[in-house]
Amino acid sequence: MSIKFYTTDWCGDCVRSKALLNKLNVDFEEINVDINSEANDYITKLQKNQRRIPTIVFSDDSFLVEPNDLELHSKLKELGIV
Repeated sequence: MSIKFYTTDWCGDCVRSKALLNKLNVDFEEINVDINSEANDYITKLQKNQRRIPTIVFSDDSFLVEPNDLELHSKLKELGIV
């Protein structure tokens, strides 16, 4: 399962979501949208001209935007990752 985690250095919600993924030993690719303009354009398009982070994209092309821990954990369970 491939997870792309779109983040920035200043995002508190990103830190929280990343901590949960690490706690659950979930592998993910972290992509900083402040550094990677293509990633920034991608999440802006994905969110219909919004730029909210964290944005977490799963290999089935589903995604979560600014999920709380319960939403993220539920999605990981739904996909059979945890």
